[in-house]
Amino acid sequence: MKVLVIWRLLTVGGVNAGWRNRSIYFKKHGIDTEFLYTTDHGGLHIMEDAAPVYLTKDEQEITKIIKNNQYDAIIVVDTGAAFKWIRKAKYKGPVLVEARTPELIKLNPHIKSFRGIDPKVIIVPSQYQKRLVSILTDEIPIHIIYNGIDTSFYQALTAEEINYESEPHLPNGKKIIGWIGRLDKRKNWQMLLEVAKLMKSHRDDIEFWVIGGAQSVQREEFAAKWQEEQLTDIVKWFPVIPYQQMPHVYAKIRQSGGCTLATTKTESFGNTFIESMVCGVPVVASKMMPVTELVVHGEHGLLFRGQNVEDAVNQLSGILDNPSLHQQMSKAAIERVHEKFAIEVVAEQYVHLLKKIGGIDSKNVNGVHRDD
Repeated sequence: MKVLVIWRLLTVGGVNAGWRNRSIYFKKHGIDTEFLYTTDHGGLHIMEDAAPVYLTKDEQEITKIIKNNQYDAIIVVDTGAAFKWIRKAKYKGPVLVEARTPELIKLNPHIKSFRGIDPKVIIVPSQYQKRLVSILTDEIPIHIIYNGIDTSFYQALTAEEINYESEPHLPNGKKIIGWIGRLDKRKNWQMLLEVAKLMKSHRDDIEFWVIGGAQSVQREEFAAKWQEEQLTDIVKWFPVIPYQQMPHVYAKIRQSGGCTLATTKTESFGNTFIESMVCGVPVVASKMMPVTELVVHGEHGLLFRGQNVEDAVNQLSGILDNPSLHQQMSKAAIERVHEKFAIEVVAEQYVHLLKKIGGIDSKNVNGVHRDD
């Protein structure tokens, strides 16, 4: 079986990290995945060793790719224009839609009109996202398939396995709070700086690591505010950390007795949460869906109210100042990801769906009898 995934943005974010993991798993199960993007935002290095990648905005070239490759299914991720390309290519196979954008206003253009194409299903990564999509369409079946993580790559490294030569370097006697992601309005880096400012006023044993943001829309705005607030001593910024180094970054955070902080206002899933958890690093984030689907308060991390800076600081201190709780959460977080979000658990659901839609015997996927 051969599948094409179409998405506009080749980013370093969770959607592509999730698809990288899926494509590797799919290959083991007889499904070849190819990717078509229109814009590279620094994510090519994540995908190029996993599957073939087409990168073009040329409509004729895109139509030719769809026509010539005889795909058994096409998956469209938040790309309204793709339906026009599929129609132009006279593609007759099944089309699946993935709805990932967690904001109604931005999601609307991608599922408002399918331009004559009749998608078989809409796939979403959380209960929260299913609710959102249900507001915009109720005619197409909606399936929840969580993002999966490769637990052989992302894992809690031992002290001997950590690459101490690579950045970021662990400072002596400091606990690390990691903040990972794009520097934009939705990820809410402004709150991160407020949290850092408040913590700096009453303790000197903390260092924040901001990982990512090299190509983010608000990187200059962030840099200006970071310097203006005189936070360069407590907040260290690493705009580019290779994907392959991330397990080592999480391992250093864990070793310091630290945690990760997410100040995001809204998510459709949140890959960095499960990356952090499977590496044994507790998570501090806002108490909202879908965070509550991933992180159970008090078990795998601590959740704060809304965008409340004081409460966020209290929850961070609750983990940083309690090593036995940190250890307990670390162990529970690893177990939770293996149980619910390991790639072999969630990608198997996707394989089953694809084979069913593609008309391949879905009662006997890879020799395993299944009952729906």
